[in-house]
Amino acid sequence: MNTMNPADATLSIDEQINSWFSPISDAVASVVFYSVPVYEQDILLILVWLAFASLFFTLYLGFANIRFFKHAIQILFKKDDDDSTKGEGQISRFQAFATSLSGTVGLGNIAGVAVAISIGGPGAAFWMFLMGFFGMSTKFSEVMLGVKYRQHTDPTRPDKVSGGPMYYLKVGFDRTGIPYLGTIMGGFFAVCTAIGTLGAGSLFQTNQMVQQTVIITGGDASFFAQREWMIGLIVTVLVAAVILGGIRSIGAVAGRLVPLMALVYVGSAAVVLAMHASAVPGALLVILTSAFSVEAGIGGLIGAIFQGIKRSSFSNEAGVGTAAIAHAAAQTDKPVEQGLVGMLGPFIDTVCICTMTALVIIVTGAYDTGGAAIEGVELTSRAFEQGGAIFPYILFLVVALFAYSTLISWSYYGVKAFTYLFGDNKKAEYVYKSIFCSFIIVGASSDLSSVVDFTDAVVLGMGIPNIIGLYLFAPEIKRELKAYASSLKSS
Repeated sequence: MNTMNPADATLSIDEQINSWFSPISDAVASVVFYSVPVYEQDILLILVWLAFASLFFTLYLGFANIRFFKHAIQILFKKDDDDSTKGEGQISRFQAFATSLSGTVGLGNIAGVAVAISIGGPGAAFWMFLMGFFGMSTKFSEVMLGVKYRQHTDPTRPDKVSGGPMYYLKVGFDRTGIPYLGTIMGGFFAVCTAIGTLGAGSLFQTNQMVQQTVIITGGDASFFAQREWMIGLIVTVLVAAVILGGIRSIGAVAGRLVPLMALVYVGSAAVVLAMHASAVPGALLVILTSAFSVEAGIGGLIGAIFQGIKRSSFSNEAGVGTAAIAHAAAQTDKPVEQGLVGMLGPFIDTVCICTMTALVIIVTGAYDTGGAAIEGVELTSRAFEQGGAIFPYILFLVVALFAYSTLISWSYYGVKAFTYLFGDNKKAEYVYKSIFCSFIIVGASSDLSSVVDFTDAVVLGMGIPNIIGLYLFAPEIKRELKAYASSLKSS
């Protein structure tokens, strides 16, 4: 007897999946995205959790993000002539940094900033900037621990290392003497990472790339309209060609791709800003005054603050722990040095790129939509149109590069989480890579909103055990940094 609801038969496959998965997504989101009302604003506690950690480590480490900023840049571009000084690892410190940065510099820098401004006003850009600044300290802490506690988990490949929050969480909580607590915390983080990368790192990125491709090639009249799977297949081949080679291949591509896409985007933004140079000082003033304005009431001020925090957290992932996975593969025997390199990520991602996006949106007047429902990448595209007819195409190129770089980086995060759970061997790697690539095709031709909402919640959920672990290691982090600073003075 067929018990299917007749109405379900009329639903598309996407709609059926969304309908089935929606209760699961809502349940997880209700926990991770639990909010409390403050002056008519719903404040997500997970954002308070991430923001407080960034502020705490900035103060606790004595503003290391300022004191060691110049030194971090020097480390990033320093070349070691003697290979014996490089230490364990599979890729250079720059390639590790580029891999991590390629995972954070993405659509959040383009669309996320526009969303923050459209909802929270221009002042939200200031709070994004501030959270990027504080997030540097959290990023330093997790990257340092990722390198220090990385392990050789595959006896058949002695040159291979694996690291990340799942490893230092296990070590840290095992020290508490509570049975199985380390295993539970490390496993929880790994499960969240393995699942989260499939949605946030595969489905969403591909879906957004496909949408932009269809729009730029004619919309409904585009050859790719109703043939989105073709784009997905092309992207799958391009991604597979890189990720099948492992971290060395990913690092090599990221090392070349990240500087290129950053140069194209920042250069394009600089041109638009130059064309509106006279409006830049006014835009900066608008951002500052709006950031502390109570004109719209206390609720409006709190809304601007938390929109900035929200988009900054989504953009640079400080406290989430993903950067530690990439940096753990760096060829270095100095965890503190790699941590200092890692802290440059939020600076470039949020302080620089997101700020430039905000300025472009404001100086062009694009954020003032006159009541029209325009937000996200459409709002950013509208701002870049002020630079000339070619700029929407440049923005499309940037979107494609940002999405692609995120895909290859997040595939590595997922592989490391999956192999942590099921054994660090080639078979487990290929299983996860196959799953990841299949999700690219699904994401190209689907609108699985519930799945994406679920994975977004899971990704931010990674920050819960990770930050608990950072607090647990806080005295050790401070000691390591102090010892490193002393060694610099003595040398």
